[in-house]
Amino acid sequence: MKLSEIKEALKLHARAIPVIRKYQPGYIASSFINNGLNAALPYSAIYFSARIIDVLSTDREPKSLLFWVILTVCTEAVLGVVSIFVRRWRTLHEYMLYEQDFPIYTHKALSMDFCVFDRRETADLLTQIDQNREFVACSFIRASMATDGLFRGAFRILGALILSVSLFTLPVENTSAGFLNSPLTAIVFVALLALSAAMGPVFIGKINSYYTGIAERGKMANRVWDFFLELSRDQSKQMDVRTYGQEKFVHHYERSTRFFNAEVLGPMGWLGGFAKGCGTVSTGLIYLFVCLKAWAGAFGIGAVTQYISAIAALSSGVNEFLEAVGDIRSNAAFLRKSFEFLDIPNVMYRGTIPTEKRMDREYEIEFRDVSFKYPSSDIWALRHVNVKFRVGKRLAVVGENGSGKTTFIKLLCRLYDPTEGQILLNGIDVRKYDYRDYLNVFSVVFQDFQLISQPLGANVAGSAEYDAARVTKCLSDAGFGERLATLPRGLDTMLYSDFGEEGINLSGGEAQKIAIARALYKNAPFIILDEPTAALDPIAEAEIYSRFNSIVDDKTAIFISHRLSSCRFCDGIVVFDRGSVCQQGTHEELVSKPGKYAELWSAQAQYYV
Repeated sequence: MKLSEIKEALKLHARAIPVIRKYQPGYIASSFINNGLNAALPYSAIYFSARIIDVLSTDREPKSLLFWVILTVCTEAVLGVVSIFVRRWRTLHEYMLYEQDFPIYTHKALSMDFCVFDRRETADLLTQIDQNREFVACSFIRASMATDGLFRGAFRILGALILSVSLFTLPVENTSAGFLNSPLTAIVFVALLALSAAMGPVFIGKINSYYTGIAERGKMANRVWDFFLELSRDQSKQMDVRTYGQEKFVHHYERSTRFFNAEVLGPMGWLGGFAKGCGTVSTGLIYLFVCLKAWAGAFGIGAVTQYISAIAALSSGVNEFLEAVGDIRSNAAFLRKSFEFLDIPNVMYRGTIPTEKRMDREYEIEFRDVSFKYPSSDIWALRHVNVKFRVGKRLAVVGENGSGKTTFIKLLCRLYDPTEGQILLNGIDVRKYDYRDYLNVFSVVFQDFQLISQPLGANVAGSAEYDAARVTKCLSDAGFGERLATLPRGLDTMLYSDFGEEGINLSGGEAQKIAIARALYKNAPFIILDEPTAALDPIAEAEIYSRFNSIVDDKTAIFISHRLSSCRFCDGIVVFDRGSVCQQGTHEELVSKPGKYAELWSAQAQYYV
């Protein structure tokens, strides 16, 4: 690996530490203290055991023996009790850190401008990160594990050096082994020990690099299996699976994965074997050097146990430290992707003007020569749109699928900004308003609205805390009152069964009523229905629109549809065709003259008879 790549890996790892501390503040401190104690426990046992053996192998003085035994028991007891509490503290933060890995990305995703999050590149990047995490637990979790390994290895090295330094300084008495007193002998031994200890992590690093190299294939394998796992659980797809024998796809990918695993595990098995072999060589060198110096009279039996254990721990510490460095190197590619996602900037201008909190709800929205095309597209989704409407009116936005209706709503709600032209609220460009304040002007029931697996009341309020009486009224106004009365737990009823079997499943119509109740609860001056009834038949759709029209009170109601059931009770109609407004007027005006609206009405009239 090039020096520049090593520097980048260390830089990325250094950036990861503050992120880990932000989402799990106690993790780094608990890891540091826990590993320090874990190193102290065995080394204290090594040191005191050596002193006791020395007493037993020499003068066997009772007072000296009693002193070392009491000191050993007290020290081990104190360290043992403290380590229990510290280990519990460390384990708690470790588990919590694993839980916090998701919010790192979730918080970023939820704070993004929708127009940024909606990009294909953003979705692909987030998918890659998810696959990396599932494949080899890379990125921030791997960075935390590497940090833990650095602490563990560093403390073991430090303790071993303290206990073994005299191994190299104590002279031998046997003149025939005088070469052991030479500094060159110690240097050669240390070099051989370091070489054998370092080779193990080198092989482990190769294994980690192998993971990095096959990450793309591994991510695809995970993606395939995630898809088929979800397919096997999705009840709505089981009839198709069984009718068309789609389980055969699973068998096909199972064979492919089996070959893939054999290809991966073969080289990794050899590399792992070589790493273990290096550890055996290190152990042999330790025994050889210590036994030679003990034979030559440099120290007694007790010191032999101390030095052998200390040098073995030193080798293990070097091995762990270098493995952690290898993890940092191999994790760099995955951290780079994570920070690429976390560093994505928001692009929408955030104004500072608060929207007017008008008691009379006198708001006016105007699209002034608005044109728009999606990022990475050369096709205009909207072109030269001019529309004006006021609070208290009913506006229908109609047109065939793909005519630009939903894009119109995305711009109105400022999920995107126009490519050309302006959108004005009470004569002021909406980009100058405080972004969150402006969003609060709108309640929207989107075509693909989403209810979440949380209690019914929380779904309506969009919050765990809510006004129960107001939620109940909104549900009743939306036509869900009778169903609510049958629920034993009322507003506390869990929707869906993601978090337990007590959750209820909803029909399409019931879910739509809850979504409408949610829009009513927000109590915004503009309320929009963006084809949420597209899956219903025209008659059922007309009934929902009729009910909705009667409960919106003094709000502006905007109905988006490619069907015309909502148009007859609207004050105005805007007809979209191929991204442009081709007609505006009332139902009576538009149906009485040739044009797109009359064409659509004639084609659909049979459904409203």
